[in-house]
Amino acid sequence: MPPAKAGRKASKSRSAKKNPEVDFTEHTLASDSVYRGGFFEVRRDAVRRPDGKPAVREYIRHPGAVMMVPLLDEDTVVLVRQFRYPLRRHFLEVPAGKMEPGEDPLATAKRELIEECGYEAAHWRHLTTLHPCIGYSDERIELYLARELHHVGAGPDDGEFLEVLPTPIDQALRWVRDGRITEVKAIIGLLWLERIMRSESVRRKRPARRGRALRSRP
Repeated sequence: MPPAKAGRKASKSRSAKKNPEVDFTEHTLASDSVYRGGFFEVRRDAVRRPDGKPAVREYIRHPGAVMMVPLLDEDTVVLVRQFRYPLRRHFLEVPAGKMEPGEDPLATAKRELIEECGYEAAHWRHLTTLHPCIGYSDERIELYLARELHHVGAGPDDGEFLEVLPTPIDQALRWVRDGRITEVKAIIGLLWLERIMRSESVRRKRPARRGRALRSRP
């Protein structure tokens, strides 16, 4: 029996070596700027596909952005409500903003939290990096959790109109599930928050259970 197991392991190892990850890289042949605005740039590139044939790729160059999940307390998250012109409607979102050239993402997050919501946070935690539009943009978003908020007064950019909405976390999650919140950054941020709060709740309960078990022993 042991030799047979060893043989199966060796077979799997040889199979992995014979089937390496396939490379589908496309190589740039030429690149043109189609439009450059104040916020992003549209480019059209000629590329060579993995099969050697030519193709055209049109995409948006984005400066990068941050988004924050700010906790006013352990039961309340800070959302914002603002009008988004492309879809001609108001959306519930988490605070977010684009990075300035050369700006550190955490510095952007701290700046945007003050500008949009009027809060500073004593504790910051980087959660993950998102690439939300990989089919047509190089945009990247850094997601942060902000805790121990202190109100210092908001200073929104000229032309930026939004409402700050402290919201019970349970209610925000219900809005995700019933479709009231459809903005993707808010959905991802709130689901991350749900996971974190559940994990912390489990950790808080474990010592108490262990303590009761010890006291019950004769």
